[in-house]
Amino acid sequence: MDSMEPAHLPPASPATLVVGSQTYAVVDLPGPFGAEYFRLPVVLRLLLENALRNMQGSERDNAVQALFDWLQTGSSEAEIAFQPGRVLMHDTTSTPALVDIAAMRDALAEAGVDPAVLNPGLPVDVSVDHSLAVEAYARRDAAAQNIGHEIRRNQERYRFLRWASQALEGVRINPPGTGIMHTINLEQLATVVQIDQRDGQDWLVPDMMIGTDSHTPMVNGIGVLGWGVGGLEAQTVMFGMPTMLRIPDVIGVELTGALPPGVLATDLALTVTQQLRGMGVSGEFVEFYGPGVSTLSASERAVVANMAPEYGATTGYFPVDDHTLAYLRQTGRSEAAVERVRHYVQRTGLWFDPCARPRYTRTLHIALEQVGMHVAGPRRPQDLLHYRDVPATLDALAFQPADSHTDLPRYPVAIAAITSCTNTTDPGLLMAAGIVARKARAHGLKVPHWVKTSLGPGSPAAASYLQRAGLIDDLSAVGFDIVGYGCTTCIGNSGPLPEVITRSTKVDNIHPVAMLSGNRNFPGRIHPDLDLGFLMSPPLVVAYALAGDAERDLGNDPLGQTEDDQPIYLQDLWPTHAEIQACLQAGLDAADFRRDFQIAQRNPLWQQLDAPSSPQFPWDPASTILRRPPFAAADAGSQLGHYTAHPLLVVGDDITTDHISPASAIPPDSLVADFLVERGDDRNDLNVFASRRGNWEVMLRAAFHSKTLVNLLCPEAPVAYTRHAPTGDVLPLWEAAQRYRDAGDSLVLIAGERYGTGSSRDWAAKGQRLLGIRAVLALSFERIHRSNLIGMGILPLRLSATHGPDALQIQSGDRIEIDAPANAITPRCDIPVRIHRQDGSITAFTARAAVETQLEVDLLAVGGVIPAILRDTLAAHPVSDVEAD
Repeated sequence: MDSMEPAHLPPASPATLVVGSQTYAVVDLPGPFGAEYFRLPVVLRLLLENALRNMQGSERDNAVQALFDWLQTGSSEAEIAFQPGRVLMHDTTSTPALVDIAAMRDALAEAGVDPAVLNPGLPVDVSVDHSLAVEAYARRDAAAQNIGHEIRRNQERYRFLRWASQALEGVRINPPGTGIMHTINLEQLATVVQIDQRDGQDWLVPDMMIGTDSHTPMVNGIGVLGWGVGGLEAQTVMFGMPTMLRIPDVIGVELTGALPPGVLATDLALTVTQQLRGMGVSGEFVEFYGPGVSTLSASERAVVANMAPEYGATTGYFPVDDHTLAYLRQTGRSEAAVERVRHYVQRTGLWFDPCARPRYTRTLHIALEQVGMHVAGPRRPQDLLHYRDVPATLDALAFQPADSHTDLPRYPVAIAAITSCTNTTDPGLLMAAGIVARKARAHGLKVPHWVKTSLGPGSPAAASYLQRAGLIDDLSAVGFDIVGYGCTTCIGNSGPLPEVITRSTKVDNIHPVAMLSGNRNFPGRIHPDLDLGFLMSPPLVVAYALAGDAERDLGNDPLGQTEDDQPIYLQDLWPTHAEIQACLQAGLDAADFRRDFQIAQRNPLWQQLDAPSSPQFPWDPASTILRRPPFAAADAGSQLGHYTAHPLLVVGDDITTDHISPASAIPPDSLVADFLVERGDDRNDLNVFASRRGNWEVMLRAAFHSKTLVNLLCPEAPVAYTRHAPTGDVLPLWEAAQRYRDAGDSLVLIAGERYGTGSSRDWAAKGQRLLGIRAVLALSFERIHRSNLIGMGILPLRLSATHGPDALQIQSGDRIEIDAPANAITPRCDIPVRIHRQDGSITAFTARAAVETQLEVDLLAVGGVIPAILRDTLAAHPVSDVEAD
């Protein structure tokens, strides 16, 4: 079909679907579209359903037309409105978003409007999972010890979250101990197909959602279309604005064959990450197809889907099939709910067909039988290695201990963590780790004293099924006691390193390494003092913990010896497929998932926290945790215009959101620590940066606080410093920014490839706005951070390949002229840029506005998301109307 005429559009009235004794309304799919409908990738069929259900008139017709026109080239410049049914957040992204909402309520009250009119229009689930630190470990009571520390340290912030759940309609908090947000989403929240009431009718509609965490696509593994956004974009959706997106390019990943014995879902996820990054994926939707998909369980698919941000994609989608239904039953969903999913998905042409070959923009083929046992590292998730190649990779770093007689290995395993939703949500991977532990225990193997071990499952049900399978004691015997149910080490809450590691690192005797089942290994991500980390499956984490030496060749060298000096090799411990299946059969009970979740929700430490009940939050001016942010104002103003700016920083490639706004422990010897201590905090108990995201003054000072970040304007400067060009003084970033601001000078930042890769944290953009940065010029942007910059009114400009930081050679004292008035900005328009050099010469070139939709243009024009929300709320609730009520 070359072009669809409006006459071919389905009628406005819905079709009907009978499931059991119930009759439901549904959008008529495939309806009038015929064979062309099945040429669309499933993700675009879902966007089509969303458009037909939510859009009206000519906008609806144009969206449908554009989706089918996409089939001609596999690409489109057309925009489509996406309206998710729910929002998922975690505590360290929800806190700044809810602080913004509290501040916006204050702004409304000051304008004479009832603050209670500001409420999210969608259900919002918040999981308190990002604040649990691994302090107690290798002991049976570690989980209780750690959650006690967590609630004590974070009680002010948690009281605020409880206030939000009471004051704001539709906000529900899942307290500490209930699990990791993405595991909760899979096991508890996702319906795959949900019942909506519209105009007195019960509709069946796809469960579609967004989450303020980049790993939200994990739920794609069970056929739920969802992806990660920044907290700022989530706020637009919460308050009635659809998510506008360009109809995406869709990468089809064809899977054939089956994984060989001993190879696990983690190995496939790392392979997919390496191959898609090699294709240059950047923001596209990814969909998996082909007969190999049918060999993967829903849990295994979720592991691969989880890594979507690591392979540069917006989604990593697996359509619904019988494996999906089996997972829903396994996690305790009712048979009625499962049957609704089956009938709806089959009726609407969304059911997975292993023989189908939809139209894709580009395709990649992966033969599952060729996937091997892998790790990724030591600094990026896409750097794939065979596990036997780790020693050579480390040896190439050529580190030499200062004292050759040290008792520790050159590259000791400092952290061995079974962590992250990525690999602890799949029960099979935890069973595999438990089997390795069981066999190691039987051989009398022990973990060396310098290794910090931890097991942080995504769900409290893990304790039940590991116990029932008889593996919990085996894991404990080799140091892998459960430390709690949260993100822990994966997001940098690894707690202090063993004292022997810290001491030996300071004298340069060792180069410590982290081995973890997480999804990211950027330098400093796992711990500020660790710049080397390898990602791997949970059973391989146990093996490396036993070895204690990251340079040990696990393919040839023994992990240890028995009491009678018999060597034990990895192959002696590695689980077979039959062993894993036997443990799953013995351990899994569908009743565990709902019961254990409900028990965790009744956590008495959480229930005892008191919270204000007023519609406005009562700010404490002495608080170092929560402060009303200055940017929550209707008159923030646009940063667009024609101006000449100083560069505040110039940085290279792969600058992550961890570099821009760290989440890990606040160093006690930092200027941030000094700021907090001056206000009464204990220097030895400052918690992590992420716990301070409700205090803009702390986060301003935390911006770019990373030991591994090099500011090319001033490479020799201390952490988070720059050179103030007019005076030549080397100052903390925020002080230099204040000097520029006082002088009326504008600021920009210049970066290389993949600027803003990593987590979705909106403070990476908020910090730059508070520093006064008006535009970021980069060779490329990661999708969520680009959106967050726009959400804060900062213009992202994409440089051509010939105008990166290395080529431009920007020096302190050079100034960058940008001609970007609001009336000239359109999606992907060209922006003139001129560099005025200190020697009087001028370098002129054109950059491309990294602005994808008209909604983004409109947000930049008013100064960002928050001014837009306040403007719309004030327009909908004039003061005279409120007074009349």
